[in-house]
Amino acid sequence: MTEQHRPVIRLLPKANARAIRHGFPWVYANEVVADRRTKAIAPGAIAQLQDNDRRPMATVAVNPGSKIFCRVLDRDPEAVVDSDWLIARLRAAFSLRQHLFDAPYYRLVHAEADGLPGLVIDRFGDAAVMQPNAAWADAMCEQIHTALAEVTGVKTVIKNGTGRARGLEGLPEETLVMSGGVDAPLPVPMNGATYMADLMGGQKTGLFFDQRPNHAFAASLSKDAAVLDVFSHVGGFALAALAGGAASALSVDSSAAALELATSGAKAAGLAGRFSTRKGDAFDTLAALAAENAQFDVVICDPPAFAPSKPALEAGLRAYERIARLAAPLVKPGGFLGLCSCSHAADLAKFRGASVRGIGRAGRQAQLIHTGFAGPDHPLMPQLAESGYLKALFFRLLP
Repeated sequence: MTEQHRPVIRLLPKANARAIRHGFPWVYANEVVADRRTKAIAPGAIAQLQDNDRRPMATVAVNPGSKIFCRVLDRDPEAVVDSDWLIARLRAAFSLRQHLFDAPYYRLVHAEADGLPGLVIDRFGDAAVMQPNAAWADAMCEQIHTALAEVTGVKTVIKNGTGRARGLEGLPEETLVMSGGVDAPLPVPMNGATYMADLMGGQKTGLFFDQRPNHAFAASLSKDAAVLDVFSHVGGFALAALAGGAASALSVDSSAAALELATSGAKAAGLAGRFSTRKGDAFDTLAALAAENAQFDVVICDPPAFAPSKPALEAGLRAYERIARLAAPLVKPGGFLGLCSCSHAADLAKFRGASVRGIGRAGRQAQLIHTGFAGPDHPLMPQLAESGYLKALFFRLLP
């Protein structure tokens, strides 16, 4: 399609054109003139966004089947979104990570915050996993793959096309190897620990890089400590704590496969003698540990998103409160409790309130000693609150 024939999307008078001009990256379906022409545009097509007075504003990717009708790709209304454009965006993202990390294990592309809306790419040495969670990125998968290999030199690229975000975009679920191959979980060094990342069958891209600084802070509290890591996945907090000198760590998760990977990571780092696992529902296991009069110096709970959307917010906050209420009795007097949320809909104040209520309902008093967020390879787009999804609260429970 030539630039002259690029589709045009026009804002309604009620749309907040000022917010878009100031950097907000989304245009919702109820903000655009949605006639038969615009509704017929293919998902993922590139278009020009115009304000109500037909003044060009930006180059956007369109998905008529999504509540996010347009995603802003470029502030230049005439920008050409092609391989050169992709390479430029990837080089900018790659440059930041090279400044931040000595080893090539990080989130390389964090969607809107890196100017590639809806696209997530995590790097694991010579391998990368891409999640095209927007229609335009899914349509340009091959070009992204080629540009990614050129910019970073990775040999293996895996497309992980699963998850809630793709469903909201009307995209099918699929996981495929685009180049290279992986025949076993990959060891990933982080915070002195070794994590085993299953790039083909694990959660998300295989590992959660966003918690890196929070793992490190928890480890700083854990020297000679007995540590409980609930919703452990592949051993995130537990293995970091052991690497930081913890006396012991127990990982709890409902996934046997995740706990097997955690055990493999502990063995790879020579930490297996101080590491143990317990498979089970987190709520049930916390209650069972209390019944066993178990006590720990450090307890960390890092659950999945209990409030992934606004309709789920109240139920999610009740779940966060319940986790805090069940976890607090397991903390020794003067010990530490870490509570995490990756829910977009639960902002920091609401999550903190739910956590404090839960601790109080458990009959404990607490000092909030640290608030953590995602690492710098997960930059926050200031105009988009959703990009700052991760919160980690660390409390000292008073004797």
